[in-house]
Amino acid sequence: MSGGGVQRGALITIDGPDGGGKTTQAERLTSHLRDLGMIVRLTREPGGTWLGERIRELLLERTGSTAPTDPLADAMLFNAARRQLVREVIGPALAAGDTVVCARFADSTLAYQGYGAGLDVAMLRELNDRATDGLRPDLTVLLDVPVEAGLARKAPGDVTRFEAEYDLAFHRRVRDGFLAIAAAEPERVAVVDATRAIAEVSEEIIGLVRARAAHGEPPAGGVRIKG
Repeated sequence: MSGGGVQRGALITIDGPDGGGKTTQAERLTSHLRDLGMIVRLTREPGGTWLGERIRELLLERTGSTAPTDPLADAMLFNAARRQLVREVIGPALAAGDTVVCARFADSTLAYQGYGAGLDVAMLRELNDRATDGLRPDLTVLLDVPVEAGLARKAPGDVTRFEAEYDLAFHRRVRDGFLAIAAAEPERVAVVDATRAIAEVSEEIIGLVRARAAHGEPPAGGVRIKG
């Protein structure tokens, strides 16, 4: 608590190329923090709201259309879902002092539509900022995995339009984009080797959050994490 008000909560995002285990690790981190007595809101992108889930269906469904979706149209749809998620879920939770764990966030738009599809990254940053009112994650965990290994992990029923309609070169550019973001913002983005066992990756993520909390940084969510 500070000055009689509620301390702003922390936004922790789990991001990275396909097949890194973002959903699994977001769920495991959320469970761990809740076990420590923290109030944690788990969400995802695109999704997390009624509007966001409808947009998710449009963005990820394999349509079989011969006309590819324009990358800027994709970016606008992702940011429409993001805007609603920030206004409806993330913003209120943070204002209440709660921690939010989100599987994917704005970095994905930079990596996929920017580095991957070739849109201007500076323009996409401005679009992201408008959608989020400039909200930045307190900690981003980048689950890094080689492209071939990540795509091979996808079960047939989990393959989205982005895995089905884009080639390996695209996905390599996406991975390189994520790593470039991490290199440019090391104070925010922590790169984690996601090729290891799920439990091992989870322990490293928990350690990262614990280290931030020990230094009094925002990922403590207003609550000191005990070892």
